[in-house]
Amino acid sequence: MNKVTIVTDSIACLPRELVEQYRIRVVPVNVLFDGKVYRDSIDISPAEIYRMLEKAPELFTTSPPSPGQFLEVYRELSGQAESILCIAISAKLSTLYDAAQVAKGLAEQEHIGTGIEVLDSQTAAAGEGFVVLAAARAAAEGKSLAEVIDAAERVRERVIVFGLLDTIRYIHRTGRIPKMAALIGSVLNIKPIFAISSGAVHFAGVTRTRNKGIERLIRMMRKKAGTNPLHVAVMHGSVPEEAERLKERVSSQFDCAEIWLTEFTPIMGYAAGAGVLAFAFYTES
Repeated sequence: MNKVTIVTDSIACLPRELVEQYRIRVVPVNVLFDGKVYRDSIDISPAEIYRMLEKAPELFTTSPPSPGQFLEVYRELSGQAESILCIAISAKLSTLYDAAQVAKGLAEQEHIGTGIEVLDSQTAAAGEGFVVLAAARAAAEGKSLAEVIDAAERVRERVIVFGLLDTIRYIHRTGRIPKMAALIGSVLNIKPIFAISSGAVHFAGVTRTRNKGIERLIRMMRKKAGTNPLHVAVMHGSVPEEAERLKERVSSQFDCAEIWLTEFTPIMGYAAGAGVLAFAFYTES
């Protein structure tokens, strides 16, 4: 029996090979489109979701897993590990963390025999993924629950997410900027740069062209990382060829202890739109 099993949500953007390697249990977010419900990355791929978004964004919405979905996973894993650590997207960005906590309480009432802890990753997308990976790697080494949580928290303190949107026209749906500003930005073809820090998404600037935006992302990462070895995830919203070129560039310009490519979660892509390019990264301690 394992000491600790790791659970997370599909917003963490973890590639399938890493999920399988570290036996991470991923609870899918629900995608609703035109009256139908799909489980993210199970019933539908991220690429298909982006096509839905482009086709009819007004018919698209999402919902977090219910406490019942988390409880079902906790029950299933209860006989496979001494403890379960569930790592969730930032509580400032979703009610998913709350659902995982409610399920923990229900599991404790049932006395399922396995200790459960829920950790707020305080980030999202592959930033969350790196927090999950830190925990999963510690668990794979046979570390105790306290040691696994410590490993996750140490990466949580250092991980950074920067990204470039291809358009500003979807952002007004989040309420983060006035609708008029979104309309003006669309006319001017402004491309916003965002960051995820302190558990929330923040605007980090704008650029007129995509190439200039990518150059700025590289500079931002260089300023934060310096010459230190980096763990990097390159994310994209339905632009795999462009993302692969960016990954190759990052590999050649930075000292990458680890680098992988993944699709930017279309759950957040609802606000970002297709074409997003982003980095999640942290320096080795």
